[in-house]
Amino acid sequence: MTLTLNYSYRIYPDSKQEAMLDQWLEICRCSYNYALRELKGWIASRKCPADRCSLQSEYIMSADYPFPSYHQQQNQLPKAKKVFPELALVPSQVLQTNVRRLHDAWDFFRDRGFGFPRFKKYGQMKSLLFPQFRSNPLTGWQIKLPKLGKVQINLHRPIPNGFVIKQIRVVKKAMGWFAVISIQSDINLPEIEAPFGHPLGLDVGLSSYLATSDNYIEKGRKFFKTEHRRLKVLQRRLSRKQKRSNNYEKARKKVEKQHNHIAFKRKDYQFQLAHKVCDMGDSIFMEDIDFRTMAKGFLGKHTLDAGFGQFRDILKYVCKIRGKYFGLVDHRGTSQTCPNCRAEVRKTLVLRVHNCPECGYECDRDVASAQEICNRGIETTTLGLRGKETVCQVEVSGVMSLDNWRRGIPLWAEISRRESGSPRYTA
Repeated sequence: MTLTLNYSYRIYPDSKQEAMLDQWLEICRCSYNYALRELKGWIASRKCPADRCSLQSEYIMSADYPFPSYHQQQNQLPKAKKVFPELALVPSQVLQTNVRRLHDAWDFFRDRGFGFPRFKKYGQMKSLLFPQFRSNPLTGWQIKLPKLGKVQINLHRPIPNGFVIKQIRVVKKAMGWFAVISIQSDINLPEIEAPFGHPLGLDVGLSSYLATSDNYIEKGRKFFKTEHRRLKVLQRRLSRKQKRSNNYEKARKKVEKQHNHIAFKRKDYQFQLAHKVCDMGDSIFMEDIDFRTMAKGFLGKHTLDAGFGQFRDILKYVCKIRGKYFGLVDHRGTSQTCPNCRAEVRKTLVLRVHNCPECGYECDRDVASAQEICNRGIETTTLGLRGKETVCQVEVSGVMSLDNWRRGIPLWAEISRRESGSPRYTA
């Protein structure tokens, strides 16, 4: 098994190197659009009916003209350099990966049926990929790139021992230039297929960003809302500038830099929160929900600001590198189910306290939802219960017996008691 990690570093090219990178990005954008034009022309010439054509124009290609696949367009690059000499300024492998990017988008479109590749406008090409290196390109505080030379890099964390640099992607952002270094190693990480240790259920929301089954509530921060005032001022200034002018470009970069600032703060906070969650438990369970559906409601702006989908991906990554178990459970009815007796307790969004009329269990609404997520995670992933039906919903692998249910002992509490070896809990 090969372990692949991506490390992002800030690089500081000088004025000459920065001009070369900007020129390379523009050349790659033109070659991308040229290849896409050939692809769309071939498709348009094949979908016209044989007995009639469009009244305006129609793409005509010979019947034996091959489909412009990745290998066909890649093999045409040496001939294209003779017609367009500026292509020779860019490293050949960078041009090849640029064509590969187009056909990845084309394959993705064919798989899902929508999202046809689009032409890239001026300034929309933001990255260059250097796919391979003969030797280690890092030398001290510099990184050596083909045809660019040595570039200063802020190596804030070293490359771990045993990892080899495979490829480097240079990304242009308003904050500056970044190098995303892909490293690989033959380290075999143990596959954690079953939960172990202390289980922890997570419930995410807008009123409280995160609630755990251990009664911990993270209030969270609204990054876009706190920075929106400054962003609104910058966007107002941008709207008053004449398009394509120098002042318009300066104002646009300030707006882009503000968006980068918001995104960086959000991502840094989510990484810190993910590590905090991993410190609380050994088996992490979270809702399997499509957050894009939540973003279509009247709270869509705040949902996108929270970035729940990004946090779930970050938490899954942090759990993997720290040796924790991460699982997803069904989200339906988690806030309408009592985690203690599993009875249905209907609540509206106004009610923020869970109070079960059956067993009298009372706690915060988000905490109750997190405890129900923890219960479902244990039920669906415990070894020996996969694919089996239990006779009673309160009897799960012998952990929660009917007597415990009558005493009001939750499933997560009984498991925590058995893990710690403490005496039996009595209500």
